[in-house]
Amino acid sequence: MAHLRDIVIDCSHPASLARFWAAALDGYAVAPYDAEEIERLRSLGITDLEDDPSVLVVGPGPRLFLQRVPEAKQVKNRAHLDLAAERVEDEVDRLVSIGASVVKQYESHVTLADPQGNEFCVTLAYS
Repeated sequence: MAHLRDIVIDCSHPASLARFWAAALDGYAVAPYDAEEIERLRSLGITDLEDDPSVLVVGPGPRLFLQRVPEAKQVKNRAHLDLAAERVEDEVDRLVSIGASVVKQYESHVTLADPQGNEFCVTLAYS
């Protein structure tokens, strides 16, 4: 039986979007680069980690894998992340302060977009 390992997000600049999601999610961080990975990137002509075409964010749940794609986002996501918070308004304010934007507010949740336009929702956490 398969299990969920990664959630992959297409974007134009993986390094900056990885930093956003690491800051957005409790217990997550951009995965550190080891010497082997740095050498692999150099062999591809990538000397600045800001230019890495794929960046991993790790934490207590599924990993987020940010990958560069050439095309810009054009339509609504077919899948998105739902984040749960004890105080939705406070969490929305925090996420906006690190680069998210509010797309639409509903009675039960708020839809936001990350800095590169990928939608996600914040909803009330239930105990």
